[in-house]
Amino acid sequence: MPVFSIDGWNIDYVEVGTGSPVVLIHSSVSGNQQWRLLAEALKDRHRVLAVNLFGYGDTTPWPENAVQTLADHADPVLALCSNSSGPVSIVGHSFGGLVALKAALHLGHKVAGLVLLEPNPFYLLSQHKRQAAYEEIKALRNHGKQYGAVGDWQKVAERFADYWVSEGTWESMHAKRRSAFLAATPPVFHEWDAAMNETTTIGTWASLKAKTLVVYAADTKRPIREIIELFVDACPHWSFREIAEGGHMAPLFQPELVNPIVTEFLNSIDTSS
Repeated sequence: MPVFSIDGWNIDYVEVGTGSPVVLIHSSVSGNQQWRLLAEALKDRHRVLAVNLFGYGDTTPWPENAVQTLADHADPVLALCSNSSGPVSIVGHSFGGLVALKAALHLGHKVAGLVLLEPNPFYLLSQHKRQAAYEEIKALRNHGKQYGAVGDWQKVAERFADYWVSEGTWESMHAKRRSAFLAATPPVFHEWDAAMNETTTIGTWASLKAKTLVVYAADTKRPIREIIELFVDACPHWSFREIAEGGHMAPLFQPELVNPIVTEFLNSIDTSS
C-alpha cells in the first residue's frame, strides 16, 4: 500500500480505480480493508482512496500519553484530498463518519458528496440533553478507558464487540478473528477522546454544502439512533436511508445491503463543476 507523510506521521492507504475521487474512512477496530467490496463496486467510475487511521495498518500509532482530537484525524484526509484539483466525495462509517464530517467542514465547497454510515458524534447527545443515551455510551467509553489504561485489551475488545454486535459475539469468534480484533483495539482508547470531546454544534454540521446521505439500520443501538434523530431534525436538506437490519456493523457484515445504496448515491453526484 502507498504511504505518505504529514507532520511526522506515516499514513497508509489503498488507491484503486479512475474517475472522480472518493475517500473512504473506516470505523473503529477495523481498517481500510473493510472497504474492499465497496472499492470494487466504485472503481470503474471513481478513484477510490481508502485511508488507514492512526494505529491501523502501517499508519503511525497515536502517542500513548497524547490527547487525540477529531481535527488530528481529519488532517490526513485533507492531505489526501489536496492532491485532487476537482471536487471529492467522502464516505465514513461510525467513527470514520465523524472524521468525514470534520474533514468536510474544513474542505467546504470542495466536497461534492458526503456519505455517513451511522456516524458517532456522541457529544451531541450531551449537548441536546439526550442523557440516557449519552450515559449508555459513556459507560462503554469508561470501560474502555479503565481497562485500556492498564493494557487489558481483551476486556476492552470483549465489551466493545458484545455491545456493537450482540452479547456473546466475543465468545463465539473464531480464534483468528478474535486475534485480529484484539490487535485493532488499542486505537479506540484515543478515539474516544476525539469522539466525546468534540464541540462542533449540530447547526454547524447542518451548514455543510455537500450533498449528504445518512444511512442507518432500524435495529441500531440507542445512542446512534438518537444521533440520527438529531440530524433528521436539524438537517432536513440531507437524505436519510434506513435499512431494515444489520445494526451498527451492517457496512461490515451486510455490505450487500449498504454498498448498493452508497454506490448509487455517489454515481448520482455531478462532479463536473
